[in-house]
Amino acid sequence: MKIGVHGKDFGPESRDFILSVFKILSGWNAELFVSEEFLNISKDQLTDMPHCRTYRPGEQLKHLDAMLTLGGDGTLLEAVTHINSSGVPILGINTGRLGFLATTAKENIESALLALQDNDYDFDERTLLHLDSNHDLFNGLNFALNDFTILKKDTSSMIVVHTYINREFLNSYWADGVIVSTPTGSTGYSISCGGPLVLPQSDNFIITPVSPHNLTVRPIVVPDSSELSFTIEGRSNNFLISLDSRFETVDDSVRLRISKEKFKTRLIKLKDNNYFKTLRQKLNWGLDVRN
Repeated sequence: MKIGVHGKDFGPESRDFILSVFKILSGWNAELFVSEEFLNISKDQLTDMPHCRTYRPGEQLKHLDAMLTLGGDGTLLEAVTHINSSGVPILGINTGRLGFLATTAKENIESALLALQDNDYDFDERTLLHLDSNHDLFNGLNFALNDFTILKKDTSSMIVVHTYINREFLNSYWADGVIVSTPTGSTGYSISCGGPLVLPQSDNFIITPVSPHNLTVRPIVVPDSSELSFTIEGRSNNFLISLDSRFETVDDSVRLRISKEKFKTRLIKLKDNNYFKTLRQKLNWGLDVRN
């Protein structure tokens, strides 16, 4: 097997666990392709690293059988940009805190990797959103698994985000910003701003205002076949936009358009994991003493 591995900086408490993952993989005689960033981190902290090759973000990775991420959801989202449109499936191994996308816990690592070796898993295909703009943004990585956001910057004053669906005016949001999330991202920033839970295969976008200065404004769910477009104004000439955890600063000349990406991200879904179980375990959804 050809396995990619990506991770982020880790503390002493995760050192032995990460080394054990590498030892299991090398015991298969798997070819390991580790992101250059993570390999540099690992060399400083792991003394018994097995032989592996490196890759840089932007390289073609379609030769991989799977990508493993060691960290939290942010690490997995970074790996999505590495995989790009190649279709390589991702298994998220959680060494962080919440791990809503990176669902494999440390204590289940041996059974998870055995399932990977035996091809005993399913694919969970997730929709991404795509950003078009009249500015050159995000170095061509203009897609996101979780969400796209527009946020105020450099001022405490709210901004106005004029929003259109299929070129028809929807609303002018007087707010700290606006979130457009995929169903996958409905459990992220959107839910913390009052957005709804949306099942992953729902074929929708969720538009959620951030701290709106209007009691009648609520999140709205629209088909992901829609084209959403935005213009921004405010007292400051600078605004933040983001795709997942990647940010850029833009001014009020920017024109932004969101649509569904042509390709999807494939997550590896182990047999004992399901979306509702993750909701209950990670977000305490439905928690009730009567249950």
